[in-house]
Amino acid sequence: MKRKEIDKKQGEESVSAESSSEESSSDNDTNMLDVEFEWFDPQPEHDFHGLKTLLRQLFDVDAQSFDLSALTDLILAQPLLGSTVKVEGNETDPYAFLTVLNLHEHKDKPVVEKMITYIRAQAKRNTALLKLSDLVKKSTSARIGLILTDRLVNIPSEVVPPMYRMLLEEISWAIEEKEPYNFTHYLILSKTYREIASALDPEDTPKPKKQRKASQKGTSEVFYFHPEDEILQRHAACFGSYEYLVEGAKSDSKRAFQELGIKPEGHMILIEANKFEAAVKGLQEYFSQS
Repeated sequence: MKRKEIDKKQGEESVSAESSSEESSSDNDTNMLDVEFEWFDPQPEHDFHGLKTLLRQLFDVDAQSFDLSALTDLILAQPLLGSTVKVEGNETDPYAFLTVLNLHEHKDKPVVEKMITYIRAQAKRNTALLKLSDLVKKSTSARIGLILTDRLVNIPSEVVPPMYRMLLEEISWAIEEKEPYNFTHYLILSKTYREIASALDPEDTPKPKKQRKASQKGTSEVFYFHPEDEILQRHAACFGSYEYLVEGAKSDSKRAFQELGIKPEGHMILIEANKFEAAVKGLQEYFSQS
């Protein structure tokens, strides 16, 4: 399968990614690495394990609620829709991916049926998402495209706009071929987090310059793992975060830099189809300026 054909400016470009040495936390020791990213169609013969790993990361502790192998197979069954991002050629594991699944078309598949149940249950836990619960019911006339996307932690956000732009093009081509991708809405599953009070013993706690207050339930402020979500939300019919069904370990990973840990949460963004193109354009404009 040949590489995705995209503009050189947006596609085959060198992106500087920072990586800090584990042996030193000094800013002076930060290393710069030039990486050339390439975009590919999903490859069933190469991408199964890499995509499954990224799906597990996307769903976090709730990943155990799904048959990720079946979900990965469903993604790979539509190789002309969606993209992966790689750095060392087609036969390597993806560093990022984006795809869309037709919830109505696949509603009778066990993994999608489970996904629909999960989305409805989580939407009911946040009043901002209540309209989504009725929208994804099997009996509804709405045709929802479920967008799944994630990337490894150090992959820059600039890889995202080309994936969304190509998805728009691929959906347009699929509709011309009478394939079932004429959606009324797009639902993006993502992740956010809140800061929480430390679970460490007081003697292990770094002395902050300024004390910040947070409970074990977390602060009210939402932080984004995916910066593009804030742009997409400007075009959303509704959006909101929710706590995972499975209780996860509270993370103190950020506490090398500050006194608070983090509490990951799931996040959903619903965009009407007639506003999706504008949302993608907004992404391209935002990241071209950053």
